[in-house]
Amino acid sequence: MRKLPGSYQPALSVLAAAMWMAFAPLEVAWSAEPATDTDARLDSLRQQVADQTQRIEALRKAVAQEEASLNEVRRALGVEALSQRRGGAASGVPNVAPAAASTGVNPNASEPQLAQASPPQPVGQAPSGDNRQLASIAPIFEQPGLLTPKGRFGLEPSVQYSYSSSNRVALVGYTIIPAILIGLIDVREVKRNTFTGTLTSRYGVTNRFELEARVPYVYRSDTGVGRAFLQGAASNTTVFDSSGHGIGDVEVTGRYQLNDGGADRPYYIASLRFKSRTGKDPFEVQTSRTVLGFQNDGVQTSLPTGSGFYGVQPALTVLYPSDPAVFFGTASYLHSFRRGHVVRDTDTGPENLGSVSPGGIFGFNFGMGLALNDRSSFSIGYDHASVGKTKVNGIVAADSVRVQLGTLLLGYSLRLNSQRTLSLSLGAGLTRDTPDLTLTLRVPMSL
Repeated sequence: MRKLPGSYQPALSVLAAAMWMAFAPLEVAWSAEPATDTDARLDSLRQQVADQTQRIEALRKAVAQEEASLNEVRRALGVEALSQRRGGAASGVPNVAPAAASTGVNPNASEPQLAQASPPQPVGQAPSGDNRQLASIAPIFEQPGLLTPKGRFGLEPSVQYSYSSSNRVALVGYTIIPAILIGLIDVREVKRNTFTGTLTSRYGVTNRFELEARVPYVYRSDTGVGRAFLQGAASNTTVFDSSGHGIGDVEVTGRYQLNDGGADRPYYIASLRFKSRTGKDPFEVQTSRTVLGFQNDGVQTSLPTGSGFYGVQPALTVLYPSDPAVFFGTASYLHSFRRGHVVRDTDTGPENLGSVSPGGIFGFNFGMGLALNDRSSFSIGYDHASVGKTKVNGIVAADSVRVQLGTLLLGYSLRLNSQRTLSLSLGAGLTRDTPDLTLTLRVPMSL
């Protein structure tokens, strides 16, 4: 390495000294930077991250609220479309929850719920601004459709009349060869008229759950014409009239809407009904065995108003809107609980029957509802019930058979005002054991 001339060495020494004096304070300052500044910067970064996290969480909540609002709008539009196609609420109680098109949606609701606007607008508001509420669908089945809105009461008084006639030929004796009878033939014709006045109350616990209570009052009148064949003159017939009235079996029902349906999605509604035995049962009324012309089991001197058994009935209702109509149907099963130590009252003394277990009843119905205009609607449907055999002391009764009950139903509904609807349904029996005629008048109202 080449050495610098001696004349340059003092200069280089001076230059080195000057540079050291210039940069030494910076080095000292850099090496002496306080650790607290680094901690402060780290704390600042942590605070920024926390603030960002809070903002992200706030945005996430806002998105969730917007999604809930969107779901409410979709649900409201679906309910409105369903009401328009059915002519209103299937339950017959006007749905006073406002339509999404005319009200805001409550994004803070913990469950699907339409915000109540002030003043509330009717469901099915016409695009032209007409605020007339659409008429309710004509109810033809016991199970309603759309539920009562949260916090509202629905009241439905109704009157039902049914008429049935039956001819009965009972063989009391035995045969030795076909067509030759040793004994009596009990020929009987019965005409039955039944009036039932029912007060039904519904309350919306939530927009998805409602409670219902039904209290019926029953009046029955039977006329029987009978004679013992091959005994006495042909004109020796007996006419026997009997009647009965009183409170029937009180019922309590809970219904829950399982999903949010819409214009192209079905609604599923599950229900559970409990039936009491508050009415006078068939074993409490007296049965007469000494009436001339009525052999076999005799006739009841007064008529019962209840079944005499407790029961529970689960059911599932489906409503499917399909422009311009709505299709609906229900499947159910009624289980009646066994009753022990049953004693029947007869004019010859008490008769101990032991334990009695009524057969279960599997039922289904289906129908279609169609709105004719903004005030009236029409519905048609079919109801069927298959009644199982009755067991006495664990054994199927000798005279018990499975019974099929089929009824064709037509319904009409007229909206009287924004709170009341008049509904009339007509039922025609299609099987021998079904009442020939059933007329039901309902006046559902919202309170």
